[in-house]
Amino acid sequence: MSEKPLPARERILGAALRLFYKEGVRAVGVDRLIAESGVTKATFYRHFPSKEELVVAYVQSVDRDARNLIDSARARLSAAAAIEEFFSGPGGLGDKLCRPGFRGCPFLNVAAEHPDPESPVSRAIRSHMDWLHDRLRALLQEAGHPAPGPAADRLMLLRHGGMTQVQFMDPVHARGVLESAVREVLAQV
Repeated sequence: MSEKPLPARERILGAALRLFYKEGVRAVGVDRLIAESGVTKATFYRHFPSKEELVVAYVQSVDRDARNLIDSARARLSAAAAIEEFFSGPGGLGDKLCRPGFRGCPFLNVAAEHPDPESPVSRAIRSHMDWLHDRLRALLQEAGHPAPGPAADRLMLLRHGGMTQVQFMDPVHARGVLESAVREVLAQV
């Protein structure tokens, strides 16, 4: 029995998820995405009238994954433990830093290629970053942190710095430094 092929939209987005992260948004053209996803040009443009719309869908897909990671951790764990798992647990940031082919934060990578703060792509990235900061602040507040706003600021900087700095240091060491810094923030709860 053969597997039913994925719908065209999912194949296109799947190709974008692989290629945009690995090679960068600007380096991957529409013709390559069409070839990799096995769709016609008409099918591609029916689902994504512009490459920019596909980039927004890519950002939103990565955003959903991050939301699911935090929300599933919170469903099983205390607020503080959910934060720790987001940074240190299976599939968390620490794991990502050590994966072969790690190229940093997908949001920051796309942001570097889309500098216009008013573009739909930049707005989608901003929406994710605002959500993540607000979610971390809410979890810190729930955990009883005395200064949840500044602590969330710190966690955001740790996240961004960890995803950038790992390209210049041993990933295992970077993971240890990141996890230690997160534990210092959580030690106040």
